[in-house]
Amino acid sequence: MSALKLDNLEQLAKKIIAAQTGTSRFICAIVGAPGSGKSTLAQTLQTLLIQKHQLSCQIVAMDGFHLDNVTLAKQGLLAVKGAPQTFDVAAFDALLQALHAHKTNVLAPTFDRSIDAVVPAAIDIKTQTKIILVEGNYLLLKERGWDRLHQYFNLSIFINVFKEELRKRLIERWITQNLDVDDAIAKADANDLPNAELVINNSMTADIELQTQG
Repeated sequence: MSALKLDNLEQLAKKIIAAQTGTSRFICAIVGAPGSGKSTLAQTLQTLLIQKHQLSCQIVAMDGFHLDNVTLAKQGLLAVKGAPQTFDVAAFDALLQALHAHKTNVLAPTFDRSIDAVVPAAIDIKTQTKIILVEGNYLLLKERGWDRLHQYFNLSIFINVFKEELRKRLIERWITQNLDVDDAIAKADANDLPNAELVINNSMTADIELQTQG
């Protein structure tokens, strides 16, 4: 694993460009605990690759494979939404397999936090899109089902954030979603932080580790 500072995104973009060879599709996994900044990094990298380097690039987020709230409630899992068992990992695997095969356009879902629900077929990924940035907590998880996903990634990046900083960010995230401070703390401590521990302690080694300054 090589280490980079998170503020050197141009260096990271150049690593992705250098690793991309030939005309085949390049799939890069951006992995980290909840609150580590995966979505922000993916969006910033996408902008850099498209605008500065004139490359075609699309983001696919693991959050598009949340099981719906009705299903979670029936299974008694609504309180732990965000844990590995609350995602449709088989459907996620199938999507990554289709992206890796690179034969047809692929429709991918997204997750809308404002309505707490998946939006099916929200992204049309064209065959000419050569770089796919896949972001999510469990992309390198060693657990059954999730442990199949690493075969699709040409490069993997893990964002390393100190646990106290993660806790601060997660509490702030829940407050922005209209929870009061006590409920935000309870939500972060009961669910998000155990998921963070799982990601940190039970993920395969990534190709690149990014160390944040926070």
